[in-house]
Amino acid sequence: MEDSGILSNNLLFLILLISIPLFLLKRSLTKKPNLPPSPLKLPIIGHLHLIGPSPHQSLHDLSKKYGPLMYLQLGQVPTLVVSSPEYAQEILKTQDRVFASRPALKVPQLLLYGARDITFSPYGEFWRQVRKITTVHLLSSKRVKSYRVVREESVALMIQSIRNASGLVNLSDILYAFTTSIIARVTFGKEFLRPGVTKRIHGLVNENMKLMSGLHLEDCFPGHNWLDFFTGLSGRIAKNFHGWDSLFEEAIEDHIRAEGTVVDKGERDFVDVLLGLQMDENTKDDVSLTREDMKAILEDMFAAGTDTTFILLEWAMAELIKNPNAMNKAKEEIIQIMKGKSAIDEDDIDHMMYLRAIIKEALRLHPPAPLSIPHESMEDTMIKNYKIPACTRIILNIWSIGRNTNYWESPDLFLPERFIDNSLDYKGNDFQFIPFGGGRRICPAIQFAIIDVELALANLIHHFEWKWPSGLEDMDMSESPGLTTPMKSKLLVLATPSKLVKDLK
Repeated sequence: MEDSGILSNNLLFLILLISIPLFLLKRSLTKKPNLPPSPLKLPIIGHLHLIGPSPHQSLHDLSKKYGPLMYLQLGQVPTLVVSSPEYAQEILKTQDRVFASRPALKVPQLLLYGARDITFSPYGEFWRQVRKITTVHLLSSKRVKSYRVVREESVALMIQSIRNASGLVNLSDILYAFTTSIIARVTFGKEFLRPGVTKRIHGLVNENMKLMSGLHLEDCFPGHNWLDFFTGLSGRIAKNFHGWDSLFEEAIEDHIRAEGTVVDKGERDFVDVLLGLQMDENTKDDVSLTREDMKAILEDMFAAGTDTTFILLEWAMAELIKNPNAMNKAKEEIIQIMKGKSAIDEDDIDHMMYLRAIIKEALRLHPPAPLSIPHESMEDTMIKNYKIPACTRIILNIWSIGRNTNYWESPDLFLPERFIDNSLDYKGNDFQFIPFGGGRRICPAIQFAIIDVELALANLIHHFEWKWPSGLEDMDMSESPGLTTPMKSKLLVLATPSKLVKDLK
C-alpha cells in the first residue's frame, strides 16, 4: 500500500512536470485574436491604473499613442475606446444593431428597478417598448412644445432671483435650481410641488448625479460583491433609491386620488401620462407598465432633464463671460431681433442663429457627458481587420472626438463662428459632433434639453451685464473630475441689470 502511495505521488509529480510546460507551450502557440492596439496591462487590474480623475482626458492622451480604436482591460472587463468620427460611425451607424445593448452596471441596476428604463436597459423588446412610450408620449415634439408656459415662467423666476441678488451671484446654484424646477413641474405638476417636496427633490437629484457620474470598481469586477465593504456604494444607492421610491409613490397616489392633474393650461404631467397608459386597455403600445417601470422611467426623465441642461448652461455662460466678444455679438443679435421687447419668448429664439452657434460650441468643448454611456457588443464582430468579441464594452470619447484636429481648426478655442453657415448638428448624423450620442441609443431628450437652454441663455444674456469679479486670467475653467463635467468651481459672477431692458412686470 505504501509503495502504491509513493508511486501515485511520483506519477502525479511526473504528470505535472510534463503538463505545465505543455500548457505554457500551447498558450504561446495559440493565436491570439487580432484585437485593436492596447497598452501593456497589469495583472488583475488590467489598465485601470491608466485612468485618472478625468477619464475622458486620460483616454484622450492614450489614444494619441495607441490610436482612435483602442482595446483596454478595465479590471475584468474588455473595453473598446473609440476616439474618432470614422470609428464612431462604425459603432453608431454601420454596425448599430450589434453595439446597441448596454452592460449591467451596478448603480442603474439597483437604482432603476433592474435598469427598467430607456437609458440603461439592454437592447430588446422591453427597451423598444419603453423607448416608444418615452418618445411618443413623454418627449414628442408636440408635448415638449406644450410645456412652453412652464419654461417661460421658470425663466422669469430665475431672472427675478438674479435681480434680487443684486451684485455677486452664485450662478451655478441658480442654474441648478432652474433646471430642476422645470423637470419637477412637468413630471409631477404644479400642485404636487409643495416647499418640502422641492427640497427633497434637490437633494435626491444632487446625489443621483454623483452616483451616476462615478467610475465604480464594482462595474470593473462584476460579481465581486466584497468590494462594497470598502466602497460603501450599495448603502449610498439604497438610501437614494428609497428617497426616490417614496417620492414617486406619493406622487402616483396623489395623482390617482386627484383623478388627473395638469401642468398648466390643460397639459398633463408625466405621471398622469404614464398612469393613463397603464390604465388604458386600448393603448397600442402593447406593453404592460408595472409601477416599477413607471418609476424607473420617471427617474430617467429627471436625469435627462437636469444634468445635461445644467452643465450646458453653466459652461455656455462661463465661456461667454471669458470671451466678451462672443457675449457682445450675442447681445447685438438679440437686440436686433427683440426690437424693444423686454421678455424673450420661444418664437424669438428661432431667429437667433448666433445664440444657437454658441450652444453648439459649448456642447463641442464641454459635452455634459464627455464619455458615452457604455454600449455592449451583442456578438463577435470585426471593425476593419480587428476582432471585437461579444460582451465587449464600448466607450465613445465624445470629448476627444470634439477636439479632433482633422475636423476642427483650433479645437481648444471657443469659436461659435465655426457653426455659422454650416449644417453641422447634434442629432447624431454628423459623427465629428455627437454630444448626445447617435444611432438607436441616441438621447431621446435632446429637444427637451435644448429648448430649455436656448430660452434661459437668451434671457440671461439679454437682461444682464456679466463680469468676473477679478481679472479674466484668474477665471477657473477647470472641470470637476468624473464621468460628467460641471465646472470644478462655482460660477460666482457679477450681474448688473442691463439698461436696455425694462424691469420685468
